[in-house]
Amino acid sequence: MAIDMSRISLRPFRLTDADDFLLWAGDDQVTQNLRWKTCGSKEEALACIRDVCIPHPWRRSICVDDRSIGFVSVFPWSGDERCKADLGYAIATKYWGQGIATIAVKMAVTQVWKDLPHLLRLQALTAPENKASHRVLQKVGFQREGQLRKYGYFKGNLKDVVIYSLLSTDNINH
Repeated sequence: MAIDMSRISLRPFRLTDADDFLLWAGDDQVTQNLRWKTCGSKEEALACIRDVCIPHPWRRSICVDDRSIGFVSVFPWSGDERCKADLGYAIATKYWGQGIATIAVKMAVTQVWKDLPHLLRLQALTAPENKASHRVLQKVGFQREGQLRKYGYFKGNLKDVVIYSLLSTDNINH
């Protein structure tokens, strides 16, 4: 069943999101390509929301009908690298393949250019085998720049990643 896209929103996390947060952050399929460990309890969910999500410089809950189904984050760099930021996102498996991640990332990008006007570049790293994430980024307007070999550790394994970028000057609707 397709979701009415007007039901999708981004908002800051709240402690009251803990049960919904646990549904997706506690799913190994959702967290397999994240540096996050899979959340194992409501207490861990509350701690993550309180200690990581709420104080984060730009992390939003992806919501359907104001219920958290995932996240999108932008990690601004600092110093001489402050013109760029890393983007990450994930949604609950029951919402995969419905266009929700694409809508949420488009919404985030539009807001990030307004909230952080000094940014010139957003970049996203994806697992080479995560074709769905590649499609999301491409639909939003990100360009594939290449594959970084043995780039970083994910869940204890050294992995390759594919890097995508979007510049504030790229011609997309924002």
